[in-house]
Amino acid sequence: MTEQTTPTPPPAADQNAPVVNPQAVYIKDCSFEAPNGPFVNAQGNPQVNLNLSTRATALAQDVHEIVVQVNLEAKAGDKVVWLLELQQAGAFLIRNLSAADLAQVVSIVAPNYLMSFARSTVSELVVKGGFPPFLLPLVTFEALHARAQQQAAQQATATPPASSVN
Repeated sequence: MTEQTTPTPPPAADQNAPVVNPQAVYIKDCSFEAPNGPFVNAQGNPQVNLNLSTRATALAQDVHEIVVQVNLEAKAGDKVVWLLELQQAGAFLIRNLSAADLAQVVSIVAPNYLMSFARSTVSELVVKGGFPPFLLPLVTFEALHARAQQQAAQQATATPPASSVN
């Protein structure tokens, strides 16, 4: 005779537990230009200038859009070989975090997550433009976050308190 047992339901999830879940990853904006196509007479590899920034916007309660902005300019001497602008974005469900933890998620965790998508998009666009692949370097968002906090602290101490005139 087999013994039958009723399955036990899984334990209820803690409603106060921290949550960070990507909901969507997408290209918000993208532009690639190769003014002379792949026919630029470049000796060796072009010099590539990288400018990277992030921003976060609340879309709804507990939903934040994080955007990693990548601007690249490849030059051979004074000639532009190619230009690339990319806004790699993601919507993240974030709840039950302290203000400090939320700041770290939107400026470190989410951008780190999005960089692999940005790296792939950049490489594909450059190759489709007729050039050898370009791989975005590793980025330390932790250092960028620390620098932004330091600058905010310096600005807070440099700003004189507001005075009122009666």
